[in-house]
Amino acid sequence: MTMIGKDVLEKDNSARESALRQDYDNLGGHLARRGIDIDDVKAKVSAYGVAVPSWGVGTGGTRFARFPGAGEPRHIFDKLEDCGVIQQLTRATPAVSLHIPWDKEDPKALLAKAEELGLTFDAMNSNTFQDQVGQEKSYKFGSLSHTDAATRAQAVEHNLECIEIGKAIGSKALTIWIGDGSNFPGQANFTRQFERYLGAAKDIYAALPADWRLFTEHKMYEPAFYSTVVQDWGTNYMIAKELGDQAYCLVDLGHHAPNVNIEMIVARLIQFGKLGGFHFNDSKYGDDDLDTGSIDPYRLFLVFNELVDAETRKAPGFNPAHMLDQSHNVTDPIESLMVSAMEVQRAYAQALLVDRKALDGFQETNDALMATGTLKTAFRTDVEPILAMARLDQGGAIDPVGTYRAAGYRAKVAGIRPAVSGAGGGIV
Repeated sequence: MTMIGKDVLEKDNSARESALRQDYDNLGGHLARRGIDIDDVKAKVSAYGVAVPSWGVGTGGTRFARFPGAGEPRHIFDKLEDCGVIQQLTRATPAVSLHIPWDKEDPKALLAKAEELGLTFDAMNSNTFQDQVGQEKSYKFGSLSHTDAATRAQAVEHNLECIEIGKAIGSKALTIWIGDGSNFPGQANFTRQFERYLGAAKDIYAALPADWRLFTEHKMYEPAFYSTVVQDWGTNYMIAKELGDQAYCLVDLGHHAPNVNIEMIVARLIQFGKLGGFHFNDSKYGDDDLDTGSIDPYRLFLVFNELVDAETRKAPGFNPAHMLDQSHNVTDPIESLMVSAMEVQRAYAQALLVDRKALDGFQETNDALMATGTLKTAFRTDVEPILAMARLDQGGAIDPVGTYRAAGYRAKVAGIRPAVSGAGGGIV
């Protein structure tokens, strides 16, 4: 197991701890004048975790090319070790979300490795958007919505297999994303195509354990460029309502048009009890390949403002799952995932600083300027000392990226794991 040495972690922390404690005390005094206890905020941040995707620790790519990095994980056990390092340094990513069949292995071996690394397993992810070796039916023209009943049955069976694997490793949710759609007008009958999808999804839902949740994910486009079967949150909401009480909508921040008000979508789904969770990332044009908070950190904060509002007022059934989902083409995936996990924590901490009583008052009196100013006051507060102290208290790194680089982890695993070819396109 190639984790970061305790001596490296302690050395790096010792060089930064004095300044951190001074910054933490200064911020604590500032927040106290606003009626906020910094230790209370730190405790909530410490308890917050976001799952990492197993596929996220590999280098991504485009439709045209992929340029693998050094020390790419060879299999799920390498992926888990990389995820273990992210959790070791950030103390913010205690769970891993697996993708089947990419990560298919003996469940006992998966559990043993996860326990060794101090990890657990989050939602399972099925794959019916690409054909696998030996697969009888092709998904070129769809999976759960395919015109061929046998192809739909194959896709359903794969999702049922994911549930069985998940049951064996302690997962409690299944996330379904399909690439089904059409590329030309007239290629598919929209109504019949959606009816086929709902019928297949109901077959999967019927096999869901009583303590599980089903998350369906909407995506505006890609790989289908004319129409997508589950293209927006409205369609996703209809699916969740049709399937039943254990079905929820998953919101991927990158799968929306640039001007869509995602935080309002989140509020609507909370209001009607159908917010299942998130895939956190960022986007400039409409897909999810960028690191969380790299384009619009204020939007991320506004999403968390809705989440903290629901948490504060104890909205019925409010229990969203949180996971990162992004592709890393030009950065070290481990570094990007660490930074993204910290950005999610940052948005949560900032949202905890919102003066909710004042905000409610300004909203009720239609004082738009003071209402938005109240949000900006929280967003502009530098909460880094809270995040860093939470990590330090839990045995993590004050500066995870700095410690990671000082440890030379990437070079170490590159000496163990053989180089991977970059031939061919594809995101994984």
